[in-house]
Amino acid sequence: MVEKFIVTPWEVRGRVNYNRLIKQFGLVPITDELLEKIKKFTHDLHYFFRRKIVFAHRDIDWILSEYEKKNQFYLYTGRGPSGYTHLGHLIPWIITKWLQDKFNAKLYFQITDDEKFLFKESISLEKIKEFAYDNILDIIALGFDPKKTRIFLNTEYAKTLYPEAIKVARHITISTAKAVFGFKNDSNIGKIFFTSMQAVPAFLESKKMGRNVPCLIPLAADQDPHFRIARDVLPKLGYYKPAILHTKFLPGLGPEGKMSTSEPETCIFTIEDPNLAAKKVMNAFTGGGATEKEQREKGGNPDICSVYQYYLFLFEQDDEKLNQIAQECKNGKRICGECKQILAERVKKFLIEHQEKRSAAKDVLEDFMLRD
Repeated sequence: MVEKFIVTPWEVRGRVNYNRLIKQFGLVPITDELLEKIKKFTHDLHYFFRRKIVFAHRDIDWILSEYEKKNQFYLYTGRGPSGYTHLGHLIPWIITKWLQDKFNAKLYFQITDDEKFLFKESISLEKIKEFAYDNILDIIALGFDPKKTRIFLNTEYAKTLYPEAIKVARHITISTAKAVFGFKNDSNIGKIFFTSMQAVPAFLESKKMGRNVPCLIPLAADQDPHFRIARDVLPKLGYYKPAILHTKFLPGLGPEGKMSTSEPETCIFTIEDPNLAAKKVMNAFTGGGATEKEQREKGGNPDICSVYQYYLFLFEQDDEKLNQIAQECKNGKRICGECKQILAERVKKFLIEHQEKRSAAKDVLEDFMLRD
């Protein structure tokens, strides 16, 4: 039986089969050969690459070729501020920060408050902006270079963005928008236009510099449809196609699916009480046996265990130690309660430190903002 899952820019549901997603979206898988090319410039590899958390791409080999020819690329990523930041949102941002450090790259960070207003009709624009500035504290807390990072809200940077967005929009038909995004006749017209706004940062540096500058976009895989369109349109405007890196989704603490704000019991938010987060971990779905006796005798299954996935994505960066966790689970040496307790303490420690950095970010927020 084929597992059903949904991946769109506005909904991710079910246990994602990434091999099928690669075929469905027409992506190129990350290969060991490509990792060696990256390592040639970075000298080491982030564990997201080693573990194929960054699992697919478009034109990374071209970006590396341009970089080798001294044609420096810039980075672009973003956030749709429909709620508070949870740990899953950090995945593409973490690899973006690593790439900024390794390649000394400028970064445009787009906050799509317009998108969330158009697609989340139950939330006011004022509330969305409140979420936006709260989310920005999480972005800054990750340690991006303030000299090379520019963050902007679409509604506040519209004077710059809109003239470029309409150039994109003139090349996107209603039929294309319907085919790619599944819009219906009752979809508001703002939804149809929005992808044009999301395309602009993919050539904004080229526009500012008066010459073509390569752009690399690390993103969660659900955002790829926007840039399939952008990659078709931008050459018509005289710009390079953006290159893309696709990251996997951090699973929620339940039995299946990505972490989702709509299911807060499966999420760990960056602002929440570390003790509450620890309790969520202790209640998480695991791949262990029904009893300690069964776990000891038959072992567990880390592949379906949400707790193991948290180690894999964020809380055990040492590959050898991660493999040890998996093996001890499989052979019954590691019991779920012990494993959860260790993870709970790591989550608490991360949140305490991150929240301190969030607080400090308030004092430097304007250093990062790009305004008209």
